This record gives sequence, structure tokens and C-alpha cells, in this order.
Amino acid sequence: MNGPQIGHLALIGNFLPRKCGLATYTTDTYMALKQSFPDLRVDVYAMDDHPGRYDYPSAVTRAIPQHDRGAYLDAARAIEASGAQALWIQHEYGIYGGAAGEFLLALTDRLSIPVITTLHTVLEKPSADERRVMDALLRRSERVIVMAEKGRDILKRVHGVDDKKVIMIPHGVPDRPFADPDTMKPAFGWEGREVVLTFGLLAPNKGIETVISALPQVVANHPRALYVVLGATHPNLVAHEGEAYRERLKALAQERGVAEHVQFIDAFVDYDDLIDYLQAADLYVTPYSNPAQITSGTLSYAVGVGKPVISTPYVHATEILDQDHGVQVAFGDSAAFAREIDRLLTDKVARAALSQRAYARGRTMIWPRLAESAMAELNGMLGKAPRQLGRAAAEMAPLKPDLAAVERMSDATGMLQHSIYSVPDRRHGYCIDDNARALILMSKIDDVDETLRDKWTSIYASFVQYAWNPDARRFRNFMNFDRTWCEDVGSEDSNGRAIWALGVTARDARAQKHRDWASMMFDTTAAIALELQAPRAHAFAMLGAAAMIEAHPGHSLSRDILTRYGEELIALLDQARRPEWQWFEIVLAYDNARLPEALLRAGKVLGRRDFIDVGLETLDWIVGRQTSPEGRFRAVGSESFGRPYAEPLQFDQQPLEAQATVDACVAAHEASGDERWVDEALKAYRWYLGANDLELPLATAQDGGCFDGLMPTGLNRNQGAESILALQLANCAISALGKPAQNVSTTRRAAVA
Repeated sequence: MNGPQIGHLALIGNFLPRKCGLATYTTDTYMALKQSFPDLRVDVYAMDDHPGRYDYPSAVTRAIPQHDRGAYLDAARAIEASGAQALWIQHEYGIYGGAAGEFLLALTDRLSIPVITTLHTVLEKPSADERRVMDALLRRSERVIVMAEKGRDILKRVHGVDDKKVIMIPHGVPDRPFADPDTMKPAFGWEGREVVLTFGLLAPNKGIETVISALPQVVANHPRALYVVLGATHPNLVAHEGEAYRERLKALAQERGVAEHVQFIDAFVDYDDLIDYLQAADLYVTPYSNPAQITSGTLSYAVGVGKPVISTPYVHATEILDQDHGVQVAFGDSAAFAREIDRLLTDKVARAALSQRAYARGRTMIWPRLAESAMAELNGMLGKAPRQLGRAAAEMAPLKPDLAAVERMSDATGMLQHSIYSVPDRRHGYCIDDNARALILMSKIDDVDETLRDKWTSIYASFVQYAWNPDARRFRNFMNFDRTWCEDVGSEDSNGRAIWALGVTARDARAQKHRDWASMMFDTTAAIALELQAPRAHAFAMLGAAAMIEAHPGHSLSRDILTRYGEELIALLDQARRPEWQWFEIVLAYDNARLPEALLRAGKVLGRRDFIDVGLETLDWIVGRQTSPEGRFRAVGSESFGRPYAEPLQFDQQPLEAQATVDACVAAHEASGDERWVDEALKAYRWYLGANDLELPLATAQDGGCFDGLMPTGLNRNQGAESILALQLANCAISALGKPAQNVSTTRRAAVA
């Protein structure tokens, strides 16, 4: 083979001893890979519907509890850390957790390696959740394997998948020598019997009733005929109704007078025993009732060992049995099954010829062929790494603040929360968090038409004002698009951010009317800050109080907020501190840099050197944790949140973290005069421009937009309000760094008072 060769593969799906067809398939795939490519390392990640029930073999690297989303994230981290070069997913509906299996996306979205996916079911009419999850999985997959050409057609029509992305690789089959059934029958006590076999987990969609109803006519001409129904009842059916379905089938055989001609073997047989059963049968029947069934492992195995097959015309059967490789009869047509079973049992020459044709087709489907075809695709994916940004982001000039994307996300009510790509998504409405940030931006952004500034300042201020619930003495947070509130009381953080915005507006708004309004609202509402419990809510309120003191020196409530919560932050640090852990909490979370920033700004306005010293110390520590080995800013990944005393994880990286770090470094520079903090602010800022782990820019310079995050596989290409505001507020902070030091608020007031 030419080009790079894969040496380490991660494989995810069900795995034996779990009893289902997909477990058998994944296990067979693993064995075929190891036999065909002995030097290939294959790590198996087994989906587990009953943690603790299965005694997995050593081939299984890790079991993933189906309904534990955190386990999918842990598995993603393990796959990344293992050095695997690609992930091969075996996808079937119902084996992955979350709506329509969406937990699988949490895993794939956190991997930086290529993904290939085998689809065991392709739906013509997926539900909304099924379509959403499948669309995302298809986008993430470099290649998609289907087992029938009909699957390719459905993917193109239903999901719009590029035909070049889809590969048809038939279901693998065993590589067994052709055998005469009569030589195999004694092992099962079937000597002298004409054996018709159906195999698979027992369930109503298998159509067993159709064949049982056909038996009276068959037995009339073949009194030694035996219909063998091999397989345990499907575990999901057992959980719902026990063995009631099997008992109904037995009752039907008794009713039709053929009970002595039907043998039920209630067992989940291993691979070798299954092949022996298949080879001992004269005919194989698959009377399935679902026309859309795209894959049947049992049908593939039967063809693989050369069984004459009689089947209903479901999708897989129509393809694998075409060109006279099997017999097809109508769904539910017992008379047709009786006729064809009778014909093939009677005409041994026709049966033998059909058997040889089936065996010849099976040779094209043996497991080594599947392994070789899949590996060829996997090797071809190794060179598909995301294209990196060519221009060094560290050399790019900072962007000028730009309101275009903010206006795009705003209307007469306020700023909408979320978008689909760059288009506002009205379904999620508004929140005070974003409107408070937007209000702050209106005070900080320069070079804006003052009529426009006045318009948007009034709209965002009005949202904050309307959010105040005087009865509950709290700000509401979430509002529907129809302007109805989703709650009476918002989160502590949202209340802290509202106070922060009021303080900054009271100090920095360009119009006196807005400064007066903000000062009044701060005095009306800010006492609630003393009732908040969360450290970040305290920090947000402190930032507002620090601004309020600068607007109104001696403001007693602000002084109380700053003193109380500054001392509490230091106490938290003393409690959580370890030699290697200089932080206020035993975990990292969002907006981390706001905690030292709050101490720095409080220390500056109160003249508290202890606040400044602790602020500088903890900012230095968190900046160190936010620096990659290459020296770039690396935002603490959201999957790091809540992990006690643990090093931060790399993804997902959010724009909010870069902005918080820029602001905190600006505060450190103002408090210390150390130019090192200007460099750190610029390093965090350039994360937006592409100086990040993936060398991909999040800022869209042409319209002031910002993507929602940096994932292992690239960008989250939605542009929500939080991300856009983070970029624009960072633009304002970096722009202000380049201006001569001055009393900015005094200058602004004089300009527009």
C-alpha cells in the first residue's frame, strides 16, 4: 500500500458477551482486523446497557455506560490520550444514550482524529431528533459505510450526503468450507429430517408466524420436515413481557397441528455453533415483516455458508439475493412460503444449484474482505487533518470594535441569545446576561454614531430595567421571544452581571441621562449583592461596585460589597490552596479570571494592597494554566469544569474565557504597572485571531462576529450573543490599551454631557 498506514484504531459498538447482533458484528469486525493486520492495535470501547453485567474479554479497553453522558466524555479523553489515529463507529439506533443517541456526539465532538461510521440502520423517515443526531454524525464522519446500495440512496435523499463520502461494504460472513447438510445433522439429532432454519433474536418483526402457518402444506408433502427457530428472545422484549411471544408462537404451532414439526432452541449461540447450525440446515428462511430493513447479519451468514434462502423482499434481501442468488416471496404470504419450501425440498438439483450460487456470492463477503476494504478507507483518511491557518495570528493587528454583529443579533426588545450560524434563533429568546454585557459594550465602544449609541443603550437598559422583579427583589434572566418571562428569579450569576452592568453604565455611559438612570437602578437593586452566595456572582457584583465608587466616590454600599467579598475571596483561597493549587476553589469553571480581576479592581479603589497582591498572585496562576506548551493562550475547556484539583482539559474552549483574561490582565497592568500584563492580554486576545490550539480564527473580521467555540475538530460555527460580545468587549479593552493613560470616564462625560 502507498501513503500513510494506520497502526492504532479505536472501535466503538456493542461487544460480546452482550447478546445482540451488533455485539456479534463488532466482535467479528475486531477479529477480522486482528487476523488480517496482526500489527494493528485495536482499542475496543463497548457500549454497556447494564454496567456490571458483562464479563468483557481483554480486547475491551473500556465499557461506556449507555446512559452516562460523562462516561462518553471520559472515553473521548481516553481515546485522545491513547494516540489512536482514527475512530470506527458501529452505529445502531437504541445503543447510544440521550435523545436518538446524541451522547455519541458528545464523544465525537471532543476528538481530533478522523471518524468512519458504519450504519446498521438507515431510516427513510427519521424523527426530528433522529435526523438532528444523524445529520451531525454524518458531518463528523470522513467516511460512511452502508451494507446495501439502498442505504446510499437514502443518505443522499434524506440527509443530502455527498455520494463520494459513502462506501458500500457488504456485511461480513464467515470463511467456511462448503458442507453437505447431511454430514452436519447428527450433531443436532436431525438425521433423516428436512430442516428449514430461521436464526436470530426472537421478536415480532421476524415474521415467524408466517412460516409456522405455511407448515401444514409443507408437512403434507414432507412428513419429516422440521422448522427450527434458533435464538434467544430479544432482551428488550424479555424485559417488557418475558417469554410471552415465544409462548404465542408455540400455541400457534399447536393450533396448526404442526407442533411436532417446530423446534424452538432458546439460546444465544456462539460463532462456531451458529455456523454449524446453518450448515446443518437444508433451507434458510427470513420471513421478516419490515420492508425497510437494510441489514441482516443472519441473512449474510446464511448466504456466506451457501444456504438456499427464501426471504421476504426487505431491502437487504432484494440486493443480496438478486440475480437468482435466492428466492423472494411477498410479505406475510404463508402460501408462497409453503410453495417455495415445498419446491426446494422436493427438487434437490435446483436446491443444490441455488446453494452453490449463494456460496459463490458469499466468497465476496468474507470477513477478511471487509477488513481490507475498511482499512483502505481508514488509511485514506489519515491525511485529512484540518487545514491550518497560514498567517501567523501573533502578527495580526487587533480588530477595531464593530457593532455590526451585535446589531444583527438585536431587535427592539434586546439582544437575542443564540444563533444558527450567523442567523438569530428566535426560539431561545433573550437573557439578562447578554443584555447586561451589551449595555456595558455601549459605554465602552468608540467611533460609533451617537444616535445609534443612544438607541441601543436605551434598548439594553430597558431590558435590564424590565428584568428587575421588585416583589422577589431579584432580576429575572430568561425571556421568551414573545416577551414573556420564563422565571421570576434569575440565577445568582445573572443578578451579579446585572449589577456589574449598572455600575459600569453609571460610570462610563456617554450620556448623562444614562448615567443617572444607571446610578438610580444600582441604588435600587445592588443591596441584593450582599445576599448572593456564589463566588462568581460576588465577583461580578464587585466589578459593578468598583465602577460605582469611581462614578460616586465614597458610595457606601459599593464599599461594603467590595470589602466583604474581597475578604471572602481571600478566605476561600486560604481554604482551597495547595502547593500546586493557588486558586479560590478546588475546581476550575467558567469566567475564571473574573475572580482575580474583582480583587484587583477592588484593591485599586479601596487602597487595599492585600487585595491587589492576591489578585496578581492568582491571576499569575490561572494564566499559567491557560498557556499551552507552545506558549499560546489556551482557554480552560468546558469539560474541565467541576474536576477537583485537576489540570484543565483542552476543549471546548469558549470566547468568554479569553475576554475575561484580557480584562483581568488590563486590571493587573493598571494596578501594578508591569508591562508583562499587556503581553498576557494580547496573548489571550490573539486567541480570537487564530493563535490557538487549532490555529483557526474565531473572529469574523468582516462583520464583527465570533464563533461560539473551539472544538477538537474545529469551530462551533454558530455565533451567539455571548461570543460576539466577548470579542467586541475584548476589542474595546485592547483598543484602550493603546491609548494614552487618562481619566477616560471624565473625558467621555465632558464630550456628551
